[in-house]
Amino acid sequence: MRRVWPMQKAPQTADDVASKLSGRLLVLVAAVLWSTNGFFGDAPIFKGYWDDDIRGIMLAFWRAVFASLALVPMVRRPSWSPWLIPSSLIFVVMNVTFLNAMAYGGPTTAIWLQNTAPGWVFLIGVFVFRERVVPRDWLLLLFCVLGVGFILLFGLQETKSAKGVIWGVFGGLTYAAVVLSLRQLRGHDAIWLIALNLLVTAVALSPFVVLHSVEHGDWPHGWQWLYLAAFGMLQMGIPYVLFARGLQRIAGHEASGITLLEPILVPVWVFLAWHNSPLYESPKWWIFVGGGLILIGLLVRYFGIARRQVESK
Repeated sequence: MRRVWPMQKAPQTADDVASKLSGRLLVLVAAVLWSTNGFFGDAPIFKGYWDDDIRGIMLAFWRAVFASLALVPMVRRPSWSPWLIPSSLIFVVMNVTFLNAMAYGGPTTAIWLQNTAPGWVFLIGVFVFRERVVPRDWLLLLFCVLGVGFILLFGLQETKSAKGVIWGVFGGLTYAAVVLSLRQLRGHDAIWLIALNLLVTAVALSPFVVLHSVEHGDWPHGWQWLYLAAFGMLQMGIPYVLFARGLQRIAGHEASGITLLEPILVPVWVFLAWHNSPLYESPKWWIFVGGGLILIGLLVRYFGIARRQVESK
């Protein structure tokens, strides 16, 4: 009886290594730009102007409008796929859930709970799309579950925090869906994908925003316009393009894992910018503990990658 040897995986070429490295760098830069969301979303200029119940939708709309203005002129290769319909709708829901989580629970809570996404992306990527994983991926998943579980345990005990936690969990689910849909559409132009998603978001939310603003007279004014323009263009539009291009070169669960650097930076920017404001609320201690567990998983996962690449040189 002839013995069948397992197939050996072809060694990575220098181009493969360079492509993956550039993909990781693109996602890393996107994460840094995304981390400024707390600076804009938690700005006193908005917290004292719109109530918590509607601030999330208002910010989601205006951020999408200005991000669209930045990206639509850059579209060169529009294309069509049935995946564009669910992808755009999921993107709308993700924006609303995340900014509602920020309005009720604060930027740090919203960010960490949105980053439950790596766990969902990992499981779906492995069992549905058959993406290749390494043992460290399972460790990342374990620490994500522990960290988010800790946040849920304490966050649900406070009324306002509970609202932020619930919105944040849904934000993580929808963010995972966005990552997976972008992964499926990676053959399309990244700028086209993000511009379309942002346009659909602006159109979908416009009836509510226009009617509310006309009725209550709370249109943006003064410096708010500058904040909203930067919020849309620098924090939303550009980093999503970088992230989509990074997804063309690395697996979805790896990309979403790298973006866990975002919540590490969020409280830093918010504290540096707004800690002297009377409206500033420092994150709860249990947010830092849960976030620290997720950070451990991130370090375990990606320190191993860096060490292996150094040893292979």
